[in-house]
Formats: sequence, structure tokens, C-alpha cells
Amino acid sequence: MQPWFTDGKLGIFLHWGIYSVDGVAESWSFFNGQVPYDTYMAQLDGFEAQKWDPDAWADLFVEAGAAYAVLTAKHHDGVALWDTQANDLSVVRRTPAARDLITPYVDALRRRGLKVGLYYSHLDWSHPDYATVRPDGQDPDDRGNPYSMPAVGDESPERWDAFLAFHRAQVRELLALFQPDLLWFDGEWERSPEQWRMAELAELIMELSPHTVVNGRLTGHGDYATPEQGVPVEPPKGPWELCLTVNDSWGYQPQDDHHKSPRQLVRVFAETVGGGGNLLLAVGPKADGTIPPEQAERLEALGEWIAEHRPAVRSAVRGLPHGHFYGPSTLSADRRTLYLFLFDRPNEYVVLRGVRNTVRSARVLGSGTDVRHERVGGLGEVPGWEYLYVTDDQLDPLCTVVALELDGELDLYREHTRD
Repeated sequence: MQPWFTDGKLGIFLHWGIYSVDGVAESWSFFNGQVPYDTYMAQLDGFEAQKWDPDAWADLFVEAGAAYAVLTAKHHDGVALWDTQANDLSVVRRTPAARDLITPYVDALRRRGLKVGLYYSHLDWSHPDYATVRPDGQDPDDRGNPYSMPAVGDESPERWDAFLAFHRAQVRELLALFQPDLLWFDGEWERSPEQWRMAELAELIMELSPHTVVNGRLTGHGDYATPEQGVPVEPPKGPWELCLTVNDSWGYQPQDDHHKSPRQLVRVFAETVGGGGNLLLAVGPKADGTIPPEQAERLEALGEWIAEHRPAVRSAVRGLPHGHFYGPSTLSADRRTLYLFLFDRPNEYVVLRGVRNTVRSARVLGSGTDVRHERVGGLGEVPGWEYLYVTDDQLDPLCTVVALELDGELDLYREHTRD
């Protein structure tokens, strides 16, 4: 795993494509029958990207405190944002935008030191050779969706081979043209790893671009896990990344005004980094290329909070196991500073349990004000409770962070239950 990823903490996820013209769900709107396929694809004629400024995007991501971004190079609808030579279904050849949208994005991010991620859907509901084999073990009486499954008797392994050749050609293009730091695959669920030939694909990526990080949807061969829309109660043990929408939609849907508040976003972010993960926060640009102001404002608010609490985020690692503190925490890389995240107003104090270390000092991160603390109880090897008296005037409106300087590397006590 590349160190930049585990240190990244925050990425921005951009679902941008022709679906933003009518503001419908990306790809799923025709797959699920909400709009006819022809109506969905007619959005090609309205996709102009006339106000798109990739440098403004990159500046916003820096202000948000992000380390990387991931852009949908091709979603399930099959429409590529670059000038793919594998077919003619791209915004370059089929829309008024008439230009490659990946290269300016890549260049803008790299000018600011941000890592470049590209999303690519394995599946392609527009490709004529895609719906030609059925998943291993599927009930032959289950017709499935015609955009993804052939009717019984219409299977064609030869055409599936042709699709895989197309798939590999596009992956090769993405690697050769853009040398992404991260490939974010999706759509693996419609076929088995053997049908996708995932092992072969992993070898191809390693051969052509060994520095590229790959998410877990390269089934069995990815570098990290990708839960969606909810912080795992028990975080994955290895590297992971939570995908979360700012509102309820991945792409631009103007009717969706159910935006999470800055405080809600900070809370999810703190829970994620406390569990050792990254937050990949999704926004949906409009068809003209601008990011809706409601979403930009939330990125800015998150970035302001991160800037004021940087030591608890940047270079910090996974915090305490459950039970030691009722909230998220992180730990400095040298394991001598413990950061406690307080979401709610304490009723006089908060308590830290099972820490053998002496707490040398406690202070509120950002303001630097001291927090009164005392050790209560304890016997022999069993440490007492560390009481932290956080006052109302020390609270941050989004999330308060208390930094505890320990007398050495963190030393935890986990009591064993006796029979």
C-alpha cells in the first residue's frame, strides 16, 4: 500500500457525466426503468461543460483538506470522459463538450500536489457485447435485467471475450494516458472474479503501473476495502475508505436538497479516521462543470475544521479500541499523543479508561486551552479513570478535540474476564 493513501484521510469523489444534464440517477435511471434508455442517452446532446474550470475544482479540494480526488472516467452507462479509441461512446465524440475532460483534471490536481484517482466501471450497460454471459450459478429461469444478462439460449462466450478485450483496452488507455495514483473500480458484482479474469487484470495493472493503488472492487486483488454510506461499527483491520454522499445522490440531482450538515460530515470524518480509514466524500457537478454551492460550502466548512485540528488528522493513526473512550480517537505516529473527539456537550467531564500511561497534559486542539484532568481509582496493574473536565467555553461548534500528552508510547490495559 502506498503511504500517501493511508495518510490521505480525505478524498473527493466526483460523479460527473451526461446524467447531470437532466439530473437523473447516473446509469441506474435507465437500468431500473425510471427513464427510457433513448431518453437517457439523449442527454449526450446537452452535455457542454461550458463553465468547467478544473483549477477551481482543485483549489476547492485543497481548501477542503483533501489529499486526492476520484473522477468517474466511465460509469455503468459506458460514456467515457476521455477520447477512448476502444469505441466512439465518449464526451469527446458524442457531446457538445467535444473534448477530453480527464487530462485537464489530472493536470490541475498534480499542480497542487493532489493525488489523481479515476473511477472505472467494469460493467458497461451500453456495450453490445456486455450482456452475453450469465453469472456463474445463476438460475437459468431468472431472466435478469436485459442490459446486463442475456436470455437463456442467447449466451455467447465469444462475444464476452470481445467485451473483455474492449475492457482491457480502456484500462490500458487510462494507465498509459493518465498514470493514475488510484484506480477506483466498480460494477464487479454482475460476474464472478473468474469471468472477469480479475487475477489477469491485477497482473496487467501491476505490470503497466506498479505505483497505482487499486480499490477492493478488483475482487480478491485490491489494496483496500470500500464500504459505502455508513461507518462500519467494527472498522476493517487493514486499509479502508468510506464512500459517502454529501446529500443522498452520487451525481447531480437538483431535487435532492437533503444535504448533510457540516457537523454531520465532521462527525463521519472523525469516526472514519478514528477507525483507521479515509473518507471519500462525493459531490455531483452540474452539466456545465460547476459544483453546486451547497456542496462547495460544506467542503469548505470541513476543510476549515480540518485545518484547525490538523495534528489529530494528518499523520495520525487508528485510535483506541472500543470501550476505552465513548467516541472516536486517533494517535500520533509516535504513539505519544492521544486525540479524543468530543461530539456532544459533556456533562461536567468525559472519561478515559484502561490507559496505563500518566497523562502529562491535556489541551483543546485549535484554541490550545488547558483541560483540567485527574486520575481516579486504580489498583495494581489496573489503571484508574482519567477524568477530563471540558468546559462549555472550550467546545468547538462542530467537534472538539482534546490532545493528551502521554509519558511514553500508549500502553493499554484490557481486563480479562475470569470464569
